[in-house]
Formats: sequence, C-alpha cells, structure tokens
Amino acid sequence: MKKQFMAATMAALMAATLGACGSSTTPAATTAAETKAETTEAAADTAAATEAAEEAGKEYKVGIVQFMDHPSLNQIEENVEKELDKISEEKGVNFNYKDYTFNGQGDATVLNQIASQLISDDVDIIIPIATPSAQVVQSAVEGQDIPVVFSAVSDPVSAKLVASMDAPGANITGTSDALNTNAIMDLMLAVNPDTDYVGLLYSNSEDSSKQPIEDAKKYLDGKGIKYIEKTGTKTDEVQAAADALVAEGVDAVFTPTDNTIQQAELGIYEKFLEAGIPHYAGADSFALNGAFMGYGVDYSNLGVATADTVAEILLDGKDTASLAVKTFDNGIATINTDSCEALGLSLDTVKSEIQDLCTQIVETKTEKEFAN
Repeated sequence: MKKQFMAATMAALMAATLGACGSSTTPAATTAAETKAETTEAAADTAAATEAAEEAGKEYKVGIVQFMDHPSLNQIEENVEKELDKISEEKGVNFNYKDYTFNGQGDATVLNQIASQLISDDVDIIIPIATPSAQVVQSAVEGQDIPVVFSAVSDPVSAKLVASMDAPGANITGTSDALNTNAIMDLMLAVNPDTDYVGLLYSNSEDSSKQPIEDAKKYLDGKGIKYIEKTGTKTDEVQAAADALVAEGVDAVFTPTDNTIQQAELGIYEKFLEAGIPHYAGADSFALNGAFMGYGVDYSNLGVATADTVAEILLDGKDTASLAVKTFDNGIATINTDSCEALGLSLDTVKSEIQDLCTQIVETKTEKEFAN
C-alpha cells in the first residue's frame, strides 16, 4: 500500500509539474507577440518622427513670375507672399520666394529669361501671375518635373493652359479671375438705361480679353445697342484709342481684365471724364486708377487661394493634373467717387441702382496703388 501511495503521489506531482509547465507556455508566447507589436509600433513612431523632423524646417524654393507692375497683380503677389509666410509658420517649413521673385515688365523676352533662370535654379514650384506669364512658364517647363500654379488667368482653357477647369490634365493648375461680362453690361445699363453706343477698349494681344469682348458684343447685339472696337498694345496706342472713342461720342466704354489698358488707365481716365463718358472695367484696379467703375474678383483673396494651392501640392502631395482651377464670386463693384462726381452722378443714386446686381459695393478714390 505504501508503494502504491508513493507511486500515486509521484504521479500526481509529475502531473502537477507538467501542468504548470504547460500553463506557462501561453503567457510567454503572448508576451513575445506584444513585444513584437510594441517594437513595430515604436519603429513606426520613430519613422514618423524622423519624417516630421525632416519636414520641419525644410526649404521649398518658390518661383514667382510677375507679368508687370499693376495694382491688382501686385495685390496678388503681396497676398501670395503673406499667405506663404503664414503657412511656413504654421507648418514649420520655409517657403523661400524672396530669392526667386521676378518681374517681366510686360516683356515676353524678359519673361522667357526669368523662366529659364528659375528652371536652372531648380525651384520646387513656379507661380506665374497673369495669362502672358503663365503661357511663357508653361512652355518653358515642358518636359520638366516642376509644377506650375498660375494666378489671375481669366480663361485658362482658351489660353490653352489646362484641358478643363475641373481636371487641368498636366503639371499646371491655379486660380482664375474669370469675368462675368454680362454683369458689367447690366451695371452699365442700370446706371444709364439710355446707353445706345458703347466703346470696347482692349488689347488684341492679350488672350484674356478675347472671350469677354466676344461676350460683350453678343450682349450688345441682343439689346440692339451699337458698339465700336478700339485697341492698343502700347500706352501711346491706348491713348490714341481713347481719343478715338471720345471723338466717336460713345455713351460708355467697356474694358475687360486687360493688363495693357489698365497700365495706361492713369493716362486716359481724364479724357473720358472730360467727355462725360463712364469707363467700366473688369477689375477694381481700373477704378483705383480713375475709371468710373471696376467689377470683378477680390484680388487679395485670389492671392491667398493661390498660395493655399501651392501648399496643397508641396505639403499635402496633391496631384496638379487633377487639382481643379479655383474660381471666385466676382460680384464686387468698385466705384471711384472722384470720377462719379466728375461725371455729375450722385453716388447714392448709383449705389441704389446697382445694389441688386452685385454682392458688394466698394468705394475708392484715384490713386496709383492700393494702400497696404
């Protein structure tokens, strides 16, 4: 009996020992799995931290190509730079535009030289401001891996910069100051319903003016209103064109978002005022420089949106080819109060006549540049 007890005891002890060994296997395996997971997670965190550290303080070379000195275009450039500085501070990166900002002064040869220089400088992105600059840059970067974000291009499709507004289709996108020409015509007739002869003043060298002029002619034809076209590609030609419109005795003059005419505005607005002819144009900068009324987008907002698009591409990895061109509400009418008075019009009456035709009415006086 004693032997049997001893045997049973030994058997029980061995079973208990084996049971204990067996029960320790699962916790050990679980600990190993947890350790591996923790190691993997730590490695991922380290990689993310390393990537963030590499991104922090990273410099992006941003080329800015200004078409010419122009109040609205200068507004865009200033606001692009302010927004890039703001994003730099928020994201801990550096957008270096100061070393890569140039002005083409309206000269195609200079614009081509600027584009070549930026490509040689190996910039990360280029911002051409206005249609002529965008066209030169687009041609220059063909075959290059440099994204382009244009600003203030009125008709990117007609200018052959993008395949469509929703899907540009290449390494170029941007922001558009597309003009609602019919809305300006409506303003013109609201102020003077008896208008029956309109002068169309523009530069036939600017692609951005072609469609708005066609739209204006179609609108005027539909109303049975007579019109005459006068063009100029240089300041002296624009002045001669303005003289011709005064001689014709037109009731009003319309100009789209035409950089050439805008640059000459300070030299022609008094001709129109002396003849009692209100000048309506497609940007607030015209009104700033003496035209009776400008109508269009807020160019400060345009500059901010342009910089935001740059950040989407460089920081968020957005695909330029599928990033839609941004457009804006262009219901802002800017009245030059000096010119309104010179034309013998009541400011309050004008504002009441157009208030239902625009989203905002802004007053300005004749200056060379917008105040900062």
